[in-house]
Amino acid sequence: MSSPEVLAFPTLWFPQSPGNPRRRKRDWVIPPINIPENDRGPFPKTMVQIRSSNAKKMEITYNITGPGADQAPEGIFSIDKRSGMLFVTKPLDREKKASYVLLAQAVAVGIGQAEQPMELVIRVTDQNDNKPEFTHNPFLGHVTEGALPDSAFMTVAAIDRDDPLTDNGIVRYKIVSQAPQLPNRAMFAVNAVSGVISVSAAGLDRETYPEYKLVIEAADMEGIGLTNTGTAIITVTDTNDNAPQFVNSTHSGSVRENDAGALVLKMAVTDKDEPHTPAWSTKYIIVKGNEGGLFSVSAGPGQLEGIISTAKGLDFENRNKHTLLVTVENDAAFSTRLPTSTATVTVTVGDVNEAPAFMPPEKVIKVSEGSPVGSDLTEYTAKDPDSAMKQAVRFRIEDDPARWLSVNKETGLVTVRRPMDRESSFVKDGKYKAIILAYDDDDLPATGTGTLIIDLDDVNDNLPLLHQREVSICAERPEPARLDIIDADGPGNAGPFDVELLGESRSNWTAKVNSTSDSVINLTLRRTLDPGLYLVLLRIYDAGQHFQDSTVSAEVCQCEGRVSTCVRHAASPYAGAPLSVGVLGAVLGLLLLGLLLLMFMRRRSRPEKGELLLPEDVRDNLYYYDEEGGGEEDQDYDLSQLHRGLDNRPEIIRDDVLPTFLTADVPHYRPRPANPEDLGNFIDDNLKAADSDPTAPPYDSLLVFDYEGGGSEAQSLSSLNSSSSGDQDYDRLAEWGPRFKKLADMYGGGEDED
Repeated sequence: MSSPEVLAFPTLWFPQSPGNPRRRKRDWVIPPINIPENDRGPFPKTMVQIRSSNAKKMEITYNITGPGADQAPEGIFSIDKRSGMLFVTKPLDREKKASYVLLAQAVAVGIGQAEQPMELVIRVTDQNDNKPEFTHNPFLGHVTEGALPDSAFMTVAAIDRDDPLTDNGIVRYKIVSQAPQLPNRAMFAVNAVSGVISVSAAGLDRETYPEYKLVIEAADMEGIGLTNTGTAIITVTDTNDNAPQFVNSTHSGSVRENDAGALVLKMAVTDKDEPHTPAWSTKYIIVKGNEGGLFSVSAGPGQLEGIISTAKGLDFENRNKHTLLVTVENDAAFSTRLPTSTATVTVTVGDVNEAPAFMPPEKVIKVSEGSPVGSDLTEYTAKDPDSAMKQAVRFRIEDDPARWLSVNKETGLVTVRRPMDRESSFVKDGKYKAIILAYDDDDLPATGTGTLIIDLDDVNDNLPLLHQREVSICAERPEPARLDIIDADGPGNAGPFDVELLGESRSNWTAKVNSTSDSVINLTLRRTLDPGLYLVLLRIYDAGQHFQDSTVSAEVCQCEGRVSTCVRHAASPYAGAPLSVGVLGAVLGLLLLGLLLLMFMRRRSRPEKGELLLPEDVRDNLYYYDEEGGGEEDQDYDLSQLHRGLDNRPEIIRDDVLPTFLTADVPHYRPRPANPEDLGNFIDDNLKAADSDPTAPPYDSLLVFDYEGGGSEAQSLSSLNSSSSGDQDYDRLAEWGPRFKKLADMYGGGEDED
């Protein structure tokens, strides 16, 4: 064993003054004491000896302090207090602690500190006792398929705990193995110094080899020392390098005509790219055969199917077969140039029975409201689009509110059924609207609708009337009384108006049309009259010189002050004589008529002999003036009478028996309504149905609309009919003036034509 190194406490002389020199100490820089790690002993093992220069003069003891001595980790180092020999007591580990700093002290026995403390630096030298450790295991990396060589995509790293300033801590990398070893055994390379992994060879294909596993070796001593291995798992990510492909290149489907939005067919598609990515999802384009925009194509919910639907209704008669060329692509662009898959689709159109179509759907005609009954208005026809079926088209009226029209069921010729009136409530802004139906003769007929708008030219068929029949005039200052003229005719047939007085009214009154408004008459006194009521007879002419005589009750009265308000006084016994006599006569006549009616009713209601008439049986003690019923039994309607006999008429269509589709040859009767408020519409609709029923007996006896129950004490009104009267010539009613116009329309003109 070699002698240990001796470290002495140095002393130096420093002059204090020219006459008194003094010895002083100076600190030395002691070089570090090196000791290898992992020394196998034996222990304690001598490291170095410390000696004081005063040891020859006095007894010196030595001690050490600091980490590794009397501080944690304690007991690693010790010193012989007599000899100053420094020992290490156990093997050291550089990776735990690379150096120690101790303070050595020399103490003179009985005196104290003999020397200044000396700092000892103990450095643990490195041994290659640690192999590299990878920071992760495994390393995960991603590389896109088709990546070019030298494309770096991930890095591996290992750490060696040995001294990085020596070869013990310098690490190098290399690839030990690759799995799979296809399509090349060296698909990847690793940089030995940096650990960067890059593509080494072309041919990465996710669809063939989606993942690679590399075993990487890390070695210290620059690649020749201790080694360790780690794993790198490389996932090949997808690019759109596979075009979607139709499973079948030809497809066929069928659809009914006129069905917009109907499914035609579905086309299956495959794609090798990664599912549920833009490189896998599909989109479709109809590149040929859809010039009219009749079809649409979209991706199905699963993305790998194309769905063809109708964007518009197809027309069998126009074209019964369509051929489409469809292509499929991905939502993501192709990563390389790829061929596009196509499919040919044949669509067959199925024929259905289509409704006849009116041309135009809304037709406007202009005729005179005075068009005679039976005259032709227009031929409103419809064309059946089902040319291949060779069906006949028939016509009927669906809605004719005023029942003025009839239509020839074979030709569509619309004629006047009843006189038209431009002033009717059914006419709006001079136009009358009717709905015409056209239907074919299929087993399930199809019905089309046309709107006929009749623009009625006005004729002078209404006489001018006065709006008010009573006026008041002050006797003291006779200002004109205003009378407003009403004429239902349109412009040109109404005003300008003219007026003249008739009879004795000429001597007492003057009447002129207002100069600023030709629909106002100014009535004034010609001479002073006594207060009272006077009848003024006027004849009013319209623009066509048609006139009407009107009587106005004019009150001549006294007015007070400047206010033109009549003050009622006792009338002259002579001034109002004509009017008073007429009123008195009317009152007496009414009283006489009431007395006769009462006597008649008492005779009819006289009880039989021996029968007791109770006072409670008198019906006149109850008055329900706001009820509009049908006699004493109007609280219990027997509405079944309104369609009495229909159960024995199976050819009659009813809503509660058959579907609502109607034909022109079969009348349509509504069933009994559940809501009593619909009774009026129920009677009106069934009346129209009876009028158009060619099988109904005369006088509409099939439907008894006037049946109001039994038990009424009133006699039948049919007793008023004279059996000897015979047939009446109602056409003469039209000659009796405008007041009989309605009666002439109802009973004149012969029978209605359907």
